[in-house]
Amino acid sequence: MAENKFEIDIDPDWIKKYLGRIVLGFLVLVAAVTSTKTVGPEEEGVVIQLGKYNRTVDPGLSFILPFGLESMYKIPVQRQLKQEFGFRTTQASQRSEYSGGNYGDESMMLTGDLNLTDVEWVVQYRIVDSYRYLFRVRNAEKTLRDMSEASMRKIVGDRTVNEVLTVGRQEVASSVEVLLQQLCDEYENGIRIDQVVLQDVNPPEPVKPSFNAVNEAQQERETLINQAEAEYNRVIPRARGEALETIQLAEAYALNRVNRAKGESDRFNSLFEAYIKAPEVTKQRIYLETMEKILPNIGNKIIVDEKGNNVLPLLNIDRAKAINP
Repeated sequence: MAENKFEIDIDPDWIKKYLGRIVLGFLVLVAAVTSTKTVGPEEEGVVIQLGKYNRTVDPGLSFILPFGLESMYKIPVQRQLKQEFGFRTTQASQRSEYSGGNYGDESMMLTGDLNLTDVEWVVQYRIVDSYRYLFRVRNAEKTLRDMSEASMRKIVGDRTVNEVLTVGRQEVASSVEVLLQQLCDEYENGIRIDQVVLQDVNPPEPVKPSFNAVNEAQQERETLINQAEAEYNRVIPRARGEALETIQLAEAYALNRVNRAKGESDRFNSLFEAYIKAPEVTKQRIYLETMEKILPNIGNKIIVDEKGNNVLPLLNIDRAKAINP
């Protein structure tokens, strides 16, 4: 069987003529790829020349020295970043999904009254100085994570478990934020802390039922206290108002009686003085005033002269009264 042989004849002159152009074109392509960098709108480009900081470039298209003479780190200085402790976000959307996982080493803490609590929190921060972020601290992300955990453990360790789990949560978050910012300023890592948020604080799983029972009892106690205070605020002011009203009525009655007594006394004194000056006139006036008050209240009474002996004029009195009432 005959063997097929393919022979390619390459002209040495052709190789010498085009090899240099090929190599040069390849070098130009590599230089263009390695020297052209695009910095995003939320980023800042830090250029390193032969391992040393050289310059910082703004967002947009930038050029650096090729072939590894210069390199660029893109730092998101306009973006809010976050670190999660005790959990991880598996999917961020309108309904974010979280994973508890096995993060107990970073979330399990000892409180000031020697109780354990499981604290999940988020640190939101921004990079405000890219130079310090890259060169002042080695591995700034890991360092910030360690500082956050140390700050949280310090603040939680100064408080009781009830404070951490209930009323003191906001105070704990604010204190951690202040302490963490102080550490960032001390380390000069170019990071500004925006917010520390306690995502969830729970007792350890083995004691959670007992803690929930105690918490429910405390809430029930607070409810009963609030109900008692509401009843107190409803009854006591009303009783005080009624007592004040009674006192004011009594004072008004007493004032009225005193004034009336003074008026009658003054009236009697006036009559007495008038009687001394004109006894007969005063007697007649008093008699007439008294009869003026008495006669309208007598009713159906007939007063006749004791010397009268004729009853005929009295027979038609009722009839005349009926005609002219």
